[in-house]
Amino acid sequence: MPAKDLGSKYVCFKCSTKFYDMKKPDPLCPKCGADQRESPALKPASEGRRGRLAAAPKVIEPEPEEPEAAEEEEDLDSFDDDAAEEPAEEEDI
Repeated sequence: MPAKDLGSKYVCFKCSTKFYDMKKPDPLCPKCGADQRESPALKPASEGRRGRLAAAPKVIEPEPEEPEAAEEEEDLDSFDDDAAEEPAEEEDI
């Protein structure tokens, strides 16, 4: 259990020392003297840098293969026409 009379617990961002602020208004590290309010983790992100999720992913669509599909359709159409004509010719004979 944390001691309530010692104040807030901190981990110094410069030297990684764990300490309590002793309810003082300025949370200064006792080892290196760094003010914990100046921590880079507490500063807002600058507008120039974007976060990892800020960029929208690019959608890469495969190129359509229409010429090949059109050739297959023509082959099938000619096959259907030939098949339809052959029984008609046999009936005439």
